[in-house]
Amino acid sequence: MLRLSTADEDFERKFARLVDDRRESEADIARTVADILSEVRQRGDAALTEYTQRFDRHTLGTEEEWRVAPEACRAAFDALEPDLRTALELAAERIRAYHEAQLPADRDYVDNAGVRLGARWRAVDAAGLYVPGGRAAYPSSLLMNAIPAKVAGVERLVVTTPTPRGEVNPLVLAAAHLAGVDEVWRIGGAQAVAALAYGTDRIGRVDVITGPGNDYVAEAKRQLFGVVGIDMVAGPSEILVIADNKNDPDWIAADLLSQAEHDPSSQSILITDDALFAAEVADCVDLQCSMLATEKVARQSWDDNGVLLIVRDLAEAPALANRLAAEHVELAVEEPEALFDQLRHAGSVFLGRHTPEAVGDYVAGPNHVLPTGRRARFASGLSVLDFMKRTSFISMGEGSLAKLGPAAIALAKVEGLPAHAKSVELRLK
Repeated sequence: MLRLSTADEDFERKFARLVDDRRESEADIARTVADILSEVRQRGDAALTEYTQRFDRHTLGTEEEWRVAPEACRAAFDALEPDLRTALELAAERIRAYHEAQLPADRDYVDNAGVRLGARWRAVDAAGLYVPGGRAAYPSSLLMNAIPAKVAGVERLVVTTPTPRGEVNPLVLAAAHLAGVDEVWRIGGAQAVAALAYGTDRIGRVDVITGPGNDYVAEAKRQLFGVVGIDMVAGPSEILVIADNKNDPDWIAADLLSQAEHDPSSQSILITDDALFAAEVADCVDLQCSMLATEKVARQSWDDNGVLLIVRDLAEAPALANRLAAEHVELAVEEPEALFDQLRHAGSVFLGRHTPEAVGDYVAGPNHVLPTGRRARFASGLSVLDFMKRTSFISMGEGSLAKLGPAAIALAKVEGLPAHAKSVELRLK
């Protein structure tokens, strides 16, 4: 765990190193992924069969071995304990309501030159969602990816998910049913992303791919950007908590561990103006961590990447937070609005002592698919807009072309494009 103080003489050097630190994998996987993408593009289902047998020990033969039937998803939903079904339905309802409010409006107007202008928003035809297996098999992530796509109006929604030895998480299937997913394929890894992007005899290609995954999935998405739309290339999860000493240190410790337990590469940072409070939080982290079922992962994350940062005054915190541009930022202070007004770069912000980040992962409503690794400087969380595109339109009559045409001709000629100019000149004559 790293301890920093803005009062230290070498603080700026150490903080700059923290900001620039890349916790994403250093492994050279680009060539391996490029080979997988090429194989799937050329050999389609045969390549998928070989990779799935090699990596997941799952044989793709019968239709059932390839694809989870809609009836199986419905059965998984029906088999849920009542309390869990209610919780999942509440989450879906709130996620849907929040994202419905994001739907953009079309524009259609006539300007003072008599030109009709505007834009129409339309959903993509098909979207692919990657749902991880293993440690990261979370039904909440499926809801967060699938529901915005359905709200946007996507007609065909495809899920790929690895099923090691044929086993699939029933909660994921239940969430797929609740969200209205159309297809669920038992394929994972970079090969699944390739299948979604290029299409095979069995799996139709999609227009947009979203969803988290391991380093190979992230690299596949990076390489396929431009072939299909990509939501983001996400790295390890992170949380920044800005807290004063009026908080219960147990609460803050639990918030820090809520991200640490995701992955050994996750990062949890506390900024506070009280060194004694920071020490109390650190003690609580140690105690709580020892009682977690996820202790091994959380402990490694906290020991390797955890940070306690002491400021002389919390007024210093927003500038530091903006440089970190964290995925999640909690403002656990009496008057969070003052700090919130100064935050420019954050994936999602949680205001006040009673708003733990964990509620945002499940039932608050805003999307929990957020930019990591300082990408909040230029990127936003997943939204309905990731599944939509805007088409502009123009309509002119003789009068409006007469007003604007000469300027278009002049610009076309100065750019050395005479055919552009002529296409306007002919109409003006």
